Amino acid sequence: MITDYGLTNYDFYSSRRDMEIISNIVESLKKILDEDKKAEQPLFLKISDNLILNIARKVVQEKKKTFLIGITGESASGKTVFVDNTIKACVKKKTEGIYTVIRCDDYYKDTSKELQEAGSYEELFKTGFSFDTPDVIDLDLMKQHLIKLKQGKEITSPRYDFVTCVSDPNGDLKKPAKVVLTEGLYVLNEGVRDIMDVKVYVYTPLEVIKDRWYKRAALRGKTGTAADLQFQDVNKTAQQYIRPTYQISDAVINGMVSQEYIQQITDKIFQTLKNIEF
Repeated sequence: MITDYGLTNYDFYSSRRDMEIISNIVESLKKILDEDKKAEQPLFLKISDNLILNIARKVVQEKKKTFLIGITGESASGKTVFVDNTIKACVKKKTEGIYTVIRCDDYYKDTSKELQEAGSYEELFKTGFSFDTPDVIDLDLMKQHLIKLKQGKEITSPRYDFVTCVSDPNGDLKKPAKVVLTEGLYVLNEGVRDIMDVKVYVYTPLEVIKDRWYKRAALRGKTGTAADLQFQDVNKTAQQYIRPTYQISDAVINGMVSQEYIQQITDKIFQTLKNIEF
């Protein structure tokens, strides 16, 4: 039988049931976000008006499609920590097919020759070389890999050594999954962000970023003048390439929250989606 709207009875009741489930998901997620707002350090600093509804629709109506989430923020803002702790909260044991992570840092172009010719990081930076502009990362390859994962195909991501600046094209095998998380400085840049289902920005105050950045730089062989020169460049290029993506993000995450709180909130979200009766 066809209804006045051109739907069969099955389609009509299926559609109505979907809308009920979507409504339940939206209301449940809103309660979690309302609780988060009351925290001294809330996890979510900004949520776009349609984000929750769009997520609920994709969960219910596009069950078989890959969900691609792009997470950006300044260097040392806490992107990797947020991704890793979200995974810990949502996936109690690693199961294939649930998630895959693509990190922008793996796609740095090989600059080992330039480093060897300069003799040191300090001398390399004095030539005006920058590790903090989009052109030093193979964003085209990263986008190709993300598209393939969304299409259900395996890819091999490169692996980059931050001490030697060597890029190994035979890095890690990444398999398609329900959720693909991609994080890095330029995952929301023009030319890449159009394929994202959700765009997330991690915000952290500059003084905290600076402290974290110098500690990490030391582990990567950059200290003294070399570290100072690069951090000046990091701050300058962030203003040009990264901070503007704050405005186009669907959600802004607080990079100051504890790992325990990240897991607490994301676990509530995961359990809400898991417990909805489909």
